[in-house]
Amino acid sequence: MDPVLVHAYADNELDTTSALGVAREIEASPALRAELARTEALRAALREHAAPEELPVHLRAKIDSTLGLTKAGSHPTWRALAASVVLALAIGSASTWFVTQQPPDDRTTTALVDSHVRALMAAQPADVMSPERHTVKPWFAGRIPVSPVVVDLTSDGFPLIGGRVDVIATAPTPTLVYGRRKHVISVFATPNADGTEGGVRTLPQINGYSVVTWHRGDTSYWAVSDLNAGELQLFAQKFKAAS
Repeated sequence: MDPVLVHAYADNELDTTSALGVAREIEASPALRAELARTEALRAALREHAAPEELPVHLRAKIDSTLGLTKAGSHPTWRALAASVVLALAIGSASTWFVTQQPPDDRTTTALVDSHVRALMAAQPADVMSPERHTVKPWFAGRIPVSPVVVDLTSDGFPLIGGRVDVIATAPTPTLVYGRRKHVISVFATPNADGTEGGVRTLPQINGYSVVTWHRGDTSYWAVSDLNAGELQLFAQKFKAAS
């Protein structure tokens, strides 16, 4: 089943017949149940961290004045309606500017952290649960064009847990899952457009989650975890050296 249908089901966008059919398929599929759990976790996180705020009193009064609604029982005039359109366009343009001006690294890391959090809230953090790299790597075949490098870091204290496929910016993205004591590390593999290598780079934390990134040939790797930045940096260095 197309995961888009799972998202539509979670958002109550399906008619009754379609919703019942999708519900049956979700119930029969662990992967679809995990996708539904991730979707619902993301919606909950958005409600918690991006809840709409009340407008300040002075701003609300200014908008009411612009719309000609300061007097009880008054109706907006054509001039006021035109002003409201201009105001809406200005707000929309400002929002669009903010999104498009956000640095690509910031947009990518935010999406990766969101996917990591969804996985933590699912029944299990991986679609294929196995400590064997010879099991995890072949699992990606047929699901994504290129399988990521899978390394065994058990002796370094970072055992392999499994793998899953996330969708980042509409692109299916292979994700390896490692552990560190009771912590989970998600390792995302995305295309490296310029092919540069470079060392391991630590990025600013997002909502308490550490993020490090490095490159290997035509692939960029991003590790996300609630581990402290030093331990995640160590993991990245061990992974890079082993691959």
